[in-house]
Amino acid sequence: MTAGQFSNGIKKTFRYAKRNGWRSAFYAALERLAQQKKRYFYEPPAEEALAAQRTRIWENTPKISILVPAYETKEEFLRALIGSVQAQTYSNWELIIADAGSGDQVKRTVYPYTREDARINYYHLGENRGISDNTNRGLDFAGGTYTVLLDHDDLLTPDAVYEMVCAAKKNPDAALFYSDEDKCDASAERFHTPHYKLDFNLDLFLTNNYICHLAMLKTETLKSLRLRPEYDGAQDYDLFLRIAAKGERIVHVPKVLYHWRSHEKSTADNPESKRYAYEAGRRALDDFYRTAGWAAHAEEDQHVGFYRTVYEKNIFEVRPEVGAIGGAVIHRGKIAGGAMEEDGTVRYDGLHEKYSGYMNRAVLSQSVPALDLRCMTVRDEFREQYEESAARMDGTGESAVRESLAFGRAVHDRGSLLIYSPSDLCYTIK
Repeated sequence: MTAGQFSNGIKKTFRYAKRNGWRSAFYAALERLAQQKKRYFYEPPAEEALAAQRTRIWENTPKISILVPAYETKEEFLRALIGSVQAQTYSNWELIIADAGSGDQVKRTVYPYTREDARINYYHLGENRGISDNTNRGLDFAGGTYTVLLDHDDLLTPDAVYEMVCAAKKNPDAALFYSDEDKCDASAERFHTPHYKLDFNLDLFLTNNYICHLAMLKTETLKSLRLRPEYDGAQDYDLFLRIAAKGERIVHVPKVLYHWRSHEKSTADNPESKRYAYEAGRRALDDFYRTAGWAAHAEEDQHVGFYRTVYEKNIFEVRPEVGAIGGAVIHRGKIAGGAMEEDGTVRYDGLHEKYSGYMNRAVLSQSVPALDLRCMTVRDEFREQYEESAARMDGTGESAVRESLAFGRAVHDRGSLLIYSPSDLCYTIK
């Protein structure tokens, strides 16, 4: 651990204690230390693979607009960004740099590139109207079938656009694509904090914007919705929520394709630096609930940037598609049941009951393949089947898994969801 990481960890602990108390902060710090022991190294694709991508013969290759709203961007960051775009193995792209700065710093940095590469375009916006308006004005220049959103101090991996285009070819009906990501230090020499994401899970998405980077959208969808200035700071979250509310397909590309630069002024380094963004995120969620017709509102969770959906009526009244909700089963201070995969594996098996898990997922609501019958509340129409399944359990863990999976399949077969909600339900085995 570097001195900077240690100092940042201390700051996080104090901020967490201020929000949640020292007892919770103690366990959060222990968990953070355990996670930091896991070394991470970004492994770029092999040169052979990149070479194959560059020489691939495509049919009907879509043009990709890479949109960068810039504002007083440091020269070294902007040069690195442009270099990461020019290194893309997929060549049918255009880079749009929409400069809202008052000076000519960005222009002086970009202009040499525009003379050498016709795909790079610079536009001075004249004034800074905020991230949403700046992005929207840059979007007006986008001529690609899809648009990639890229922050002005971040980096793409060399295969980023290629992998996104491959996903778009396989899923032409999807409106939004997103990838895994990691963070890098200010010099982009050390990489850390990989975020390996789940496929799109609406209930999990309602707890935080885990889509984040890299995001590629159909340009027609982006131009029709546009970013809303009243949600600045959480403008991407608001946009993605509106896409989800329309029922559009959202596709996950399970590869690290984006490096989020972490420095003293970035949200990546200090989430508390943009408190207004989390308030905007809460309002975006409330707007989603209104659009969906849910009697619900969002509240901030114990973790910064995370939320909890509070239903103003019983969840089964608000959401007819939900068949059952369940929580964690605790044995000897550790999770022993709760959210299950299709094969019966307990999703957070063995995790300390005071820990939050990878990316805090163990304490967040999410739809799951199966739930533990020992900690569950069901919709009335499933009550009889639930009681029959529970009666067949013989007290062993094996029977609990068997009956839980059978009940879960029955609920899914009738088109209903199973929601893991550990903050609402918890059962401790004596």
